[in-house]
Amino acid sequence: MTVAEGETPLALTRRARRMQRVLADRYPDAHCELDFTTPLELLIATVLSAQSTDKKVNEVTAGLFRQYRTAADFAGADREQLETILKPTGFFRAKTESVMKLSARLVEDFGGEVPNRLDKLVTLPGVGRKTANVVLGNAFGVPGITVDTHLGRLSRRFAWTVKDDPVDVERDLMAIFPRKDWTMMSHRVIFHGRRTCFARKPACGACPVAKLCPSYGEGETDPVKAAKLLKGSMAAVGSLPAVGQLDQADVEAAQHTVDLNAHPTGGGPGIETGSVVSSSVGGPA
Repeated sequence: MTVAEGETPLALTRRARRMQRVLADRYPDAHCELDFTTPLELLIATVLSAQSTDKKVNEVTAGLFRQYRTAADFAGADREQLETILKPTGFFRAKTESVMKLSARLVEDFGGEVPNRLDKLVTLPGVGRKTANVVLGNAFGVPGITVDTHLGRLSRRFAWTVKDDPVDVERDLMAIFPRKDWTMMSHRVIFHGRRTCFARKPACGACPVAKLCPSYGEGETDPVKAAKLLKGSMAAVGSLPAVGQLDQADVEAAQHTVDLNAHPTGGGPGIETGSVVSSSVGGPA
């Protein structure tokens, strides 16, 4: 696990877990935003979500899952008909190929049922660790970390990792967070990335974890202007925990972070510089 320069592994763990608790308060309804009723539906929907939006996938699967209900249905589908249905999700020919092949494998090797083990799921055509973890965490209740675009981007922005490869990011996050929290941690960070911490212009001034974030200042810092950038349900929130309004626990947690004034992206407001936690301090929160 790689930590930010000057930050001990213990300090990183404490800061990251504190950020998660704040995000849990901010997004109490965080969840998988793909519509599904069975493990097979979630597996198919996740495959279709590549290079597409959850909203578009949900629009397509509403009709798709009424017409195709089992792995055998997908495996034996008319290719041209299935391509026509999947076309709005983009890359429809490749996705049709993946859906039909993985469905055929489910029929041949797993009796038409989606396996509930990572090592089995990743043997399916077109299914990698990200897709497998989505299915395990949300259809089977097996904890998993879903390193999608948002989780990878924010993990680097939060200095939880410096890695780019999704498997390396997953490994770093597994070392920071308790296994029981892996699935919900993924949902909360993804929600935050979609609603507040945008790739091009994050709403720093309306961010609840601003005082714990080493990348504070990359986006709009004015609370009023930042609040206008928020998306989804956050846009309707009237009293956001703006930068100067976080509680004492946030400040205390921030005091365990690195000297952010020396960080190339600039430190968050109110962070006490030069304070790192020694390994003699008690275990992670």
